[in-house]
Amino acid sequence: MENSEERGRQASIDGFTHEHIVVGLLMKKYRNISLVDLPLSPYDIIIALKDKGEEEEIIRCQVKTARTSISFTGGTRGGVDREYKSDVKTYIQSTKTSDIVIGIHPIDENTYDLYFLPTIIIEQLDQKSIAISKVERLKNNYEIL
Repeated sequence: MENSEERGRQASIDGFTHEHIVVGLLMKKYRNISLVDLPLSPYDIIIALKDKGEEEEIIRCQVKTARTSISFTGGTRGGVDREYKSDVKTYIQSTKTSDIVIGIHPIDENTYDLYFLPTIIIEQLDQKSIAISKVERLKNNYEIL
């Protein structure tokens, strides 16, 4: 059995890995995608899409690992450095912090489902997380973007 420090390290690695996997999957489909390299940003990815009038629209995405549920909280530290103290407060994702939360659910080592939850819905839910079984309709529903 792994100790808590090792589990924390693995959770941190999984989080970074899942961000890159989501970027790769979305880049194949939408092309103009980027990881956000800002440590205090409330979102991980930006997608630049052109609307019908050829105006560019930016979609701010927060990626969350979703084993059994998708967390809507941010501003906390994960991984091994959990004693880290900062001025950043825990918050629930909203339309002020991002446009969509993408839950990445690992099926096996090489297969993933993506759950697309617009923050406007998260605001209406008024909760910190949701079980993936309750959002099956949002699974791999890229049209939400």
